[in-house]
Amino acid sequence: MEHFFATCPRGLEAQLAGELDMAGAVRIEAVAGGVGFAGSWESCYRANLWSRIATRILWRVAHGPYQREEDIYRLAHDVPWHKRFAVRRTLRVYMTAIRSPLRSLDFITLRIKDAVCDRFRAETGERPSVDTAEPNVRIHAFLSDREATLYLDTSGEPLYKRGFKYASVEAPLKENLAAGILMLAGWQPGTPLLDPMCGSGTFLLEAALIAHDIAPGLARKFGFFRLDNFDAALWQKLLTEAEARKQPFVAQPIFGSDISQDQVERARQNLAAAGMHECVRLERADLLQRSPPAADGVLVANPPYGIRLEEQEWLAAFYPRLGDALKQRFAGWRCYFISADPQLPKQIGLKASRRTPLFNGALECRLLEYRIIAGPMRRKAG
Repeated sequence: MEHFFATCPRGLEAQLAGELDMAGAVRIEAVAGGVGFAGSWESCYRANLWSRIATRILWRVAHGPYQREEDIYRLAHDVPWHKRFAVRRTLRVYMTAIRSPLRSLDFITLRIKDAVCDRFRAETGERPSVDTAEPNVRIHAFLSDREATLYLDTSGEPLYKRGFKYASVEAPLKENLAAGILMLAGWQPGTPLLDPMCGSGTFLLEAALIAHDIAPGLARKFGFFRLDNFDAALWQKLLTEAEARKQPFVAQPIFGSDISQDQVERARQNLAAAGMHECVRLERADLLQRSPPAADGVLVANPPYGIRLEEQEWLAAFYPRLGDALKQRFAGWRCYFISADPQLPKQIGLKASRRTPLFNGALECRLLEYRIIAGPMRRKAG
């Protein structure tokens, strides 16, 4: 039984805990920003392959108290790194600290790297090289005010990088946050889903993966491939199981639109890269004017946050019109908007039935739920 920690966007810890339970994890404990758990390597592999919420799955290799930098050096030096990965692997050390009394985190990062290399040299006569851009092995250190924990990253690239060749665009919403919002919205395959501000199509692709029971990690590589204890036979068994679960690609009641034809084309390219361009229906349309694609369903959207002045001015006029459009056309729908803009709930003119705090990276947001019912418009402050 090994100890692991799965990181995730803050606000989705409960959803991640449920996924880890399904992967066979035990002693599951959610904290802000992630979930600790114990389990076999099979549960670790399953979590990497199947979690739609996790950002990384980290393997705990050392834990202990510290008072000064040299305590952390000794903690790292005591780990038999030469039994964890080969000296030919390149490495990088990542550091996170909360309330640590030590002054220089950069210096501690350097000391951990020195400890790893010193232990390798003592055991093998050689030392691994550092690669800060694309390391083979990632070592993560976490410092609280009194304790240090060292992890080996079993994921490699963040798990929200699903492995499909997306159209080149900096997505404003990571895939795991989009998947978590779909879970929070209670969306289930077969229920009509609309993203009327679809951008590059992140919500649409995540929904299509869920609808076809496709493991989000099926098309990518993982950090545990490069660890010495990698069990290739076990991994092949899990891949075979995942392939057998995939459902044939068919048209789904998943709809996307955007006022920008360029964004619609980007979404189309991304869906095509995953082989799902025929599963989702895309069109150019203005949210304020379009009709719903079904009598009821779930609407999800990630509108601009009003960070720039010109965005603020546009949104101040847009929000009241958005409330009107939803009330007039989307009766019977549950509508979800993620936003860091405090003006949205104040100006939309609808009463939010639920507000869920979420973080999009470091940006604190709210997932606002509006249950649209038929009847005359009655404006209420958010």
